[in-house]
Amino acid sequence: MSLDARITSHFSTSIQVKRESQAVLLDPLSKAIGLMSKSLDSKHKIMACGNGGSAADAQHFSAELLNRFERERAPLAAIALTTDSSTLTSIGNDYHFNDIFSKQVIGLGKPGDVLLAISTSGNSENVLAAINAAHETKMNVVALTGKGGGRITQVLTKSDVHVCVPSEQTARIQEVHLLCLHCLCDGIDSIILGDE
Repeated sequence: MSLDARITSHFSTSIQVKRESQAVLLDPLSKAIGLMSKSLDSKHKIMACGNGGSAADAQHFSAELLNRFERERAPLAAIALTTDSSTLTSIGNDYHFNDIFSKQVIGLGKPGDVLLAISTSGNSENVLAAINAAHETKMNVVALTGKGGGRITQVLTKSDVHVCVPSEQTARIQEVHLLCLHCLCDGIDSIILGDE
């Protein structure tokens, strides 16, 4: 296959997965926006976590809320649990890598906060532990997954929101996750600031 064909294939499959996701994710994204907006409006915060590319997504989302997305507004309370290298390495060294997010959720989370848990496979042990910790702390969860949702589907409650991309391919799931994060940011702004 030529390079041109490979590149064209990536664009084509990305477009197709986004089209399929649009119908499937409309309702869960709307619910997630409502849940997060209510939390932020009540002076609570959103904590985000994930591994690898999902860690970058957690940081991206937190930055868009804390700074701004596309409209000027006051900062919104958001924390990426992936950024403090001293905390991550001390927990990983003294306890276990699976605890790097859950210990932060227990220490920083309060009832009414929201955990944004990102895992393309839905099987990340440390993300699953963070979800369980969020539930213990009386927090709601918005989970971004793919590949059928993995084990995360088994730990979510009725008050949580599951945004599961209908794809088995990690790159395509990550691409849709980024679009979902932008939908969340725009939706939160529209509720907090009103429509433009």
